[in-house]
Amino acid sequence: MMNMAAANQALQAVQNMHTSAEFEPAQPNDVDDCIAIRAQTRQNPISAAHLAELGITSESWSELVRTDALPGFVCRNSGRIIGYCFGERKTGEVVVLALLPEFENQGIGRKLLDLVVAELVRSGNTKLFLGCSADPGSRSYGFYRHLGWRSTNQFDSNGDEILEYHCLASGEA
Repeated sequence: MMNMAAANQALQAVQNMHTSAEFEPAQPNDVDDCIAIRAQTRQNPISAAHLAELGITSESWSELVRTDALPGFVCRNSGRIIGYCFGERKTGEVVVLALLPEFENQGIGRKLLDLVVAELVRSGNTKLFLGCSADPGSRSYGFYRHLGWRSTNQFDSNGDEILEYHCLASGEA
């Protein structure tokens, strides 16, 4: 479980990193790059056309970022967005975490997730959730579980398993 103190500590640790990876809050003008990256992920890539079929367009996503309903963070390398994570402030759902394959296994995905978790905890959410592949062979299956996310034994309409993460808004673990 992550408490408020741990969430703030995670954010501070990421902000203090001295690497070529730069983490920053997502802006509406980052969304087009995020959509392009989503189609390039190693597992579960989704094209811009398919996202549009699902009602997710550059305009709709940008508006959610602009109104702060969908806070997120991007990671840049040499000025180029290489990964991102977004969460829904109202519900506590981590909506998406995506990273270009050549930047995997460097801790970037975890740091992006930590930043969004910290932001959602600061918003008062104490139970976060996300949809994840139920296939043990999928990278995401082990990734989230290793970080403390637990199965609810429920599945969403896409067949993804719902995982949850319990946080304490107070300073206690």
